[in-house]
Amino acid sequence: MASIFTKIIHREIPAYILFENEEFISFLDAFPLVPGHALVVPKKEVDNIFDLEDEELSRLHVFAKKIAHAQKKAISCMKIGMAVIGLEVPHAHIHLVPLNAVKDMNFANPKLQLSQEEMESMRTKIMAHL
Repeated sequence: MASIFTKIIHREIPAYILFENEEFISFLDAFPLVPGHALVVPKKEVDNIFDLEDEELSRLHVFAKKIAHAQKKAISCMKIGMAVIGLEVPHAHIHLVPLNAVKDMNFANPKLQLSQEEMESMRTKIMAHL
């Protein structure tokens, strides 16, 4: 069965897409830790990020770097944190989280529920720097 990320890639369900190329896609997390929390996902459905070929994994991180730089320019934050957890969706992905404190990256924190307007505004701000 296709993962929720594969459904986003195939436009079967909506998402706030930031950028994509033939191999990867980035979109805002629907339930972010902080505003601007984005995901970077290979279009190839692989459960474990370390099952990607070395070259794919390298390209994924370079793609993530581009998104992180755009986030940093668009969002008032100290840094962009990166995490790979992979328990919630069986499709490899990287979390890019704007950080002002260590607690911003705590995945045990309650997730935010932002309005469509807030999500679209954040998407527009980040995309302006891509």
